[in-house]
Amino acid sequence: MRKVKCAVKIEYRWDNAVKYSTVWDPRQQVPISKDGSPRSNLPAFSYRDLATATNNFRREFIIGEGGFGPVYKGEGQLENGQVVAVKKLNHSGLQGDKEFSVEVHMLSLLQHSNLVNLIGYCIEGEQRLLIYEFMPLGSLEYHLHGNANKQVSLTQVMRFGFATKECDELEYNVQEPLDWDTRMVIASGAAKGLDYLHNQADRPVIYRDLKSANILLGEGFHAKLSDFGLAKFGPNADDTHVSTRVIGTHGYCAPEYAGTGKLTMKSDIYSLGVLLLELITGCRAMDDTREHGKEMLVDRARPMLKDRMNFVQLADPMLRGKFPQSVFLRVVELALMCVQDDPHARPHTKDIVLAFSYFASQKHGSHVAQLNHIGSQGEELTNGSPVDFNGAGIDVKEMRALNKDQERERAVAEAKKWGETWREKGKQNVENDFDYKSRW
Repeated sequence: MRKVKCAVKIEYRWDNAVKYSTVWDPRQQVPISKDGSPRSNLPAFSYRDLATATNNFRREFIIGEGGFGPVYKGEGQLENGQVVAVKKLNHSGLQGDKEFSVEVHMLSLLQHSNLVNLIGYCIEGEQRLLIYEFMPLGSLEYHLHGNANKQVSLTQVMRFGFATKECDELEYNVQEPLDWDTRMVIASGAAKGLDYLHNQADRPVIYRDLKSANILLGEGFHAKLSDFGLAKFGPNADDTHVSTRVIGTHGYCAPEYAGTGKLTMKSDIYSLGVLLLELITGCRAMDDTREHGKEMLVDRARPMLKDRMNFVQLADPMLRGKFPQSVFLRVVELALMCVQDDPHARPHTKDIVLAFSYFASQKHGSHVAQLNHIGSQGEELTNGSPVDFNGAGIDVKEMRALNKDQERERAVAEAKKWGETWREKGKQNVENDFDYKSRW
């Protein structure tokens, strides 16, 4: 089959979203009906009913906002009186009719417990709306970073129990920090959703927009992937990649994809690695307030990823040292594998899911808490000053002793759980690029 070539031109924007122009790949077109609506078996809702359910789209009903537009909470007027989330297209935003049609088409084909459920859509005149199940715990981004515009320092509140005078007049909501076990449950759910897209869907799908803002949380912090307007079908059997326009969020985009427009499943794996670093550190994937060259979390974390003894310095201060150290080190190692520059060296989603089934089973309560000291490099990542948790800092020699004592127990547990999964594979399947070369 002849490959479709694609010209890519970069255009930077101030809002951290990167937009590129390209030649459209005809294989990626979404079926559209004569009336302009996407062909889907999902029900169409009236604009009037959605306006009533959201109290005429009042600002107080907004529960989120993204490149597509604002998301409103809706209730009372829809079938069964269920509470829903209504996403309303902002025509001046970064996404438009094509992304709308892609999302309806994709989610009408995809069904999984770790993907958000699309209930229906609305097309009336220029209005474009999507109706989803309501996720009561909001986004992972909110739980990690709170309100970006009006945010009291969580580190300040955790340490002193109150906000400074300068914060008194701000409207703030200090979210309870996510504990380690909850973060592992969320990461496991996100990995399962991504594995479904890559390996279990009728045709492999490249998500292309994995980030904390698109991880929505239900009861029990059950994680679901959302926002499929940028999703693409994976390459055909005789291709190694999809050539396409590059669009995404700074900090999450794989370097080979940003540089060439060549999109593979491993591009999603890089984004997952950034998400893991976000969960580990509590830091944003992209922080424009940092000095030049250190805006991206990956760039700030990599110096510490060179030495395993530095891994603990990455820990989010909000964890207060309450995590099983042996598991923490393994999660950091997995994140490092995912953000390698060589896409062929990144792990396969199946292996990541298997790893997290083990990580999530290792509850903090079943371990003796490892209270770790975060030094000056930890301060660089976490916006906090060096912290000696509960006055029980552990120096390097003591940490090495702990690691040595735990090594045998950890090796046995991992061998039982992972078995031959983590043995180095000798050959790369270059043909479809869904392979995995282990460097565990």
